[in-house]
Amino acid sequence: MNTLTMLSLSWQHILIVVLILVLLFGGKKIPELMRGVGSGIKEFKDAVKEEDKPSF
Repeated sequence: MNTLTMLSLSWQHILIVVLILVLLFGGKKIPELMRGVGSGIKEFKDAVKEEDKPSF
């Protein structure tokens, strides 16, 4: 079995994950949670860019 096939997500999987998130965190907490995830990804990308720059 191909590893990529095993790790692929269908719309049903995504729907199940979203429903679980709504049940766990409630509708009001999800935007705050996603904002935190987005800022974490942005900080990670910025750190990777900084590491790629040569320091002379």
